[in-house]
Amino acid sequence: MNLEQMGRAARDAAFILAETPTAAKNAALLAMAEALEASADAILAANEKDLQAARESGIGEAMLDRLMLNPARLKAIADDVRNVVSLPDPVGAELDSRVLENGMRLSRRRVPLGVVGVIYEARPNVTIDIAALCLKTGNASILRGGRETFHTNQELVKVIRQALAVSRLPEGCVQYIGEPGREWVSGLLRLDQYVDMIIPRGGPGLHQLCKEQSTIPVIIGGFGISHTFVDESADLVRAIEVIDNAKTHRPSACNALDTLLVHRAVAAGLLPRLSERMAAKGVELVADEDALALLQTGPARVRPVAEGDFDTEWLGLTLGVKLVSDVGEALAHLRAYNASHSDAILTNSLASAERFINGAPSAAVYVNASTRFTDGAQFGLGAEVAVSTQKLHARGPMGLEELTSYKWIGQADYLIRQ
Repeated sequence: MNLEQMGRAARDAAFILAETPTAAKNAALLAMAEALEASADAILAANEKDLQAARESGIGEAMLDRLMLNPARLKAIADDVRNVVSLPDPVGAELDSRVLENGMRLSRRRVPLGVVGVIYEARPNVTIDIAALCLKTGNASILRGGRETFHTNQELVKVIRQALAVSRLPEGCVQYIGEPGREWVSGLLRLDQYVDMIIPRGGPGLHQLCKEQSTIPVIIGGFGISHTFVDESADLVRAIEVIDNAKTHRPSACNALDTLLVHRAVAAGLLPRLSERMAAKGVELVADEDALALLQTGPARVRPVAEGDFDTEWLGLTLGVKLVSDVGEALAHLRAYNASHSDAILTNSLASAERFINGAPSAAVYVNASTRFTDGAQFGLGAEVAVSTQKLHARGPMGLEELTSYKWIGQADYLIRQ
């Protein structure tokens, strides 16, 4: 394996993809979905090897859940690929147009980014999601999955290569770095002669590594503490349902609820109900001093908050709880504790909702809805390559449009500048 050769192959493939019609790209995606289903037994067998190795190494339940594939999840991945086929191709779309005083028609047209490098951990579905989204948008991709998904990704890469061959697209359209050493990540981060963007999907350590070492623009995505604030005007009965969904629907997801902020005026009415529901779901509560006093008599396991707890993305069945006096104090907590992903307010007050929407620094903000909706498929974007938590170029789930840039087009009748 040679990174220089991979970069060159990806760049050459990107030039071809930029001129590939939508029908040809869709044909490759359909071939990928069919190959996924045809290779299901081999993929699931490989995934079981990865799961067994992960269990033996002591990896936690949250990471195991991210790593696991089953027939239903594999079918969902194939269906997501078919969904991408059904979506409009953004490449070539005209963003705006006007005629200048000199007679030139000036417009902006969507174009592929070029070559996208993606580094990710313990999520085998990401391999297919990225390959599909990049192909649809005419981008070549270089992928580097975590060692936890080694065997699964080997089988998935075979599926991708098979689809490319059937569709007569270059193998360089989607390449995978299968070597386990960290030096391959560092090498990819410095491949700026060929790679146009790096997208890391993983924990804060991976993000920090990319920010420090990359000579290529980096879009940070995935990490962030998710909060829900229960305002004094909220319907407490319905609020419990939303909190439960946000926390327990899939605790290992990056948009699962980490910290619950509760208005002091409704704490006595909400927290006993919360304790009962969380006890039934096996959730441990980590509470500040004021919340602890109201939770200690309930059935749920509870402990006092320790330093760093409100900075923790739990990725499991743990929930922080804190009492606040108003929307302003809730927003102050969000700004202090890395609210950059998904945050929600439960309220019947339009004024409180608007203040929260305007003040929350998050990529996705919800009013009376679960944070679990921050997802490319849920947003109607098809799959997603990442959930961007930065403020430049793209924010939130990155679907097709977020994998494009644009170029200016000037059209005239042999016009010269005076």
